[in-house]
Amino acid sequence: MFGGFTLEELGSIFAMQAFSGLILFSVFLLMALGLAIIFGQMGVINMAHGEFMILGAYMTYLTSNVFEQYVPLLFSAYFFVAMAIAFVVSGALGLAVEWLLIRRLYARPLDTLLATWGLSLIMQQAFRSIFGAREVGVQLPNWMMGSLPVTDTIDVQINGLFVMGLTLVITGIVALLLFRSRWGLQVRAVVTNRTMSGAVGIDTRRVDRLTFGLGCGIAGVAGSAFTMIGSTGPTAGQLYIVDTFLVVVFGGAQSLLGTIASALTISQSQSTLEFFLSGSMAKVLTLLIVIGLLMLRPQGLFVLKVRR
Repeated sequence: MFGGFTLEELGSIFAMQAFSGLILFSVFLLMALGLAIIFGQMGVINMAHGEFMILGAYMTYLTSNVFEQYVPLLFSAYFFVAMAIAFVVSGALGLAVEWLLIRRLYARPLDTLLATWGLSLIMQQAFRSIFGAREVGVQLPNWMMGSLPVTDTIDVQINGLFVMGLTLVITGIVALLLFRSRWGLQVRAVVTNRTMSGAVGIDTRRVDRLTFGLGCGIAGVAGSAFTMIGSTGPTAGQLYIVDTFLVVVFGGAQSLLGTIASALTISQSQSTLEFFLSGSMAKVLTLLIVIGLLMLRPQGLFVLKVRR
C-alpha cells in the first residue's frame, strides 16, 4: 500500500489527508451534534436528519443567489447571513415536525425510525420539485478562495480552515448551552431521569421540542458548511446519515466529548484510507474497526455515569 513512496512523500500525504480529514470531521461533528442531542435525550431515531442538513444547504444556495443578484456589494458577507437563515429555517421546521409527528411517537423508537424515514423521502421529493434533480453549488466569496502554503509540498484550503473554525464556534456554543444554561440543566435532568424531572416541575415536552428544534437547526448550519466542500442535491443528505449515526453510537449517544472523539477518529481513518484504497473499501475498513471496538465497548467511547 505504501510502496513507491519515499518517507518525505508519505509525510506530505499523511499531512494533507489529515487536513482533509479535519474538514470531513467538521461536517461529521456538526451533523452529529444535532443528532446526538436528539437521540441521546429523546431516543428518537431521526432518519430525516440528513435532509435537514440539505435544507440548510439549499437555504445557503438561495441566499448566495439573492446577494449576487440584488446586493453584490455585500456578497462577501452573505455566508454569515446564510448560516443564520439555515439555522432558523431548519430549526423552525424541526419544531413543527416535533409538534405534528414526533411527540406522538415517544417510547416507540421503531415507529420514529419509520416515520422520519418517510419524512426524509417527502423532503427529498420536495427538493426535487422546488430546486430540480440536478446538483447545485454556491459561489464562494473571494476571501474564501485559494489556499495557504504550509510547506513546499503542503497547502491548506482557506474555506476548509473557515469550516473548522465554524465547527469550533458551534461546538463551544452547544457546550455552553448544555453545561452553563438553565435549558441545558433541564436537558441533562431529563436525560438522567425523565420521570423525576417531570415530577419536580420540568416541562419535559417543552424541553423535547426545543431540543429537537435545536438539533435540526444545527444540522442546517452543517448544511451551510457542506456547500463549501460539495455540491448540493436532493439525496446528498443520505450520503452522510449512516456515518453520522455511526459517529453518535461509537462516541456514546449522551456524551458531547464522545461525539467529538468519535467524529475525529472516523473522519481521519476514512480520509487516510481513501488515498491508498478506494472510497468504498475505506468505508468498509472503517466500519469493521468501529464494529470491533463496539464489541469490546458496546456503550461507546464515553458513557454518561448515572446513579441508579
